Amino acid sequence: MIIRIGKAEDNDFVVDDVYVSRYHAKLIRDENGNLFIEDANSTNGTFVNSDQVIRKKINMTDHVTLGKHYTLNIKEVLKFDNDYSEEFAALKLVYDAYVKEKIRIQSSNQFKTRLFQSLPFAVIGVAGLVIGFAGKGNFNIMIASFLLAICAPTVGVYFGAKQSAKIPELLQNIANRFKIDYVCPKCGTFLGEIPWESLANKKQCPVASCRAKWIKK
Repeated sequence: MIIRIGKAEDNDFVVDDVYVSRYHAKLIRDENGNLFIEDANSTNGTFVNSDQVIRKKINMTDHVTLGKHYTLNIKEVLKFDNDYSEEFAALKLVYDAYVKEKIRIQSSNQFKTRLFQSLPFAVIGVAGLVIGFAGKGNFNIMIASFLLAICAPTVGVYFGAKQSAKIPELLQNIANRFKIDYVCPKCGTFLGEIPWESLANKKQCPVASCRAKWIKK
């Protein structure tokens, strides 16, 4: 792959800078994935880490300068055709993980809520019956047994409500993380809770200033 860089409009990557030549340089990626920057007989030169070069192998951390001061963003140049399909594909895992975790939290807490509501009733209720049976004929013990039987539902409701109160916070935590991760890989716009497959059908970002390609045609 060869990406032509310069001030002329027919370049693959157009640079608007007074010290950049009309056809300034080329960014080349060979069949092994290696990157090279090659000067195209520019007027003010091409520099890698402050050293002027004619052709040099580079990596993403190298500082490439065109002319006197234009810093070339290698990652941005590689996206000259606005293709973000690879990054967008990774969002499917983000969406699937979010839905799975959301269902897990809701299901788990529903089970725990029911457990906390029924367990105190069962334990205290049984204890009340045992005490009542053991203290048959004793008025005070009978009263204690009666009170335990009354308290059981109240305790169950309390613990059930306490467990249910945790659900909104847990869901909010994963929602906040989701809003950070489930965004357009180019412009960073949050994509909402729209299923990944539905977004894939749109093929590109709907933001007018972005229009990143999500799916290769």
